[in-house]
This record gives sequence, structure tokens and C-alpha cells, in this order.
Amino acid sequence: MFDKAAAWAPQMLSTLRIVTALIFLEHGTQKLLGFPAGGRAAEAFTLSWFSGVIELICGLALVVGFQSRLAAFVASGTMAFAYWIAHAPQNFFPVNNSGDAAILYCFVFLYLVFAGPGPWSVDAAMREKEAPRRA
Repeated sequence: MFDKAAAWAPQMLSTLRIVTALIFLEHGTQKLLGFPAGGRAAEAFTLSWFSGVIELICGLALVVGFQSRLAAFVASGTMAFAYWIAHAPQNFFPVNNSGDAAILYCFVFLYLVFAGPGPWSVDAAMREKEAPRRA
């Protein structure tokens, strides 16, 4: 049963990238655009604003799978920075400092740096388009 499931691993990699990026993107739209409602928009040129810009740009790039490894690297570093600056000083335990999402984002994006975007991506489409020219 699990051997057949393994055949879907590349598509699930793309699904992981897309879903994670959509949620990450939502953090950026909330900080920069005030949407969805619930959080307040960040003031321009603050740490929160810069993280919103990164979340928006990298989130969009990762949703479509364009320059995925670079976007994932920047997003991973941003989440590591966010954890150590905003969450870790509050409490040692991530469940108590509300940093568990930042840790998960950091490591999912770090995984994507090495695993790539999967087959459902602009990057994969560009590779396929270039492949016949190289031959």
C-alpha cells in the first residue's frame, strides 16, 4: 500500500509547498494590507513591515514555484530570525512563546531549499522547456 503512495511523493511535495506558501503569504497580506482582518497592518520600515514584504514576495514566488529554492532560503532565514528575535526571549518552550509556527515554517522552507519545488511549479515547467534545447 505504501509503495503505491510513494509514487505520489513529487506531487505531495508540490502540495506541501503550495499550501505552506499560501498560509505564509496570508501573514504578509495581513501585515501589509490589513487583510484578512484580525491583525493590524505594520508601520512602514519596521521589522514587522520588512517581514511582511518578505512573506508577500517569497509567499507569491513559492505558491507558483518560481525561483523556489531562493525564495525558500530567504523565507527560512526570516522565520529563524523571527523566532530568535520575537519568540525565544519570551519563554524557552515554543509552545509557551507562540513560536511553534515560526519553527515549522523555518524547517519546511529549509526542506524546500534542498528538495526543490516539485513538479507543479514554474521552475519545473522552465526546466522541461529547456531540456530539449540541451540535447
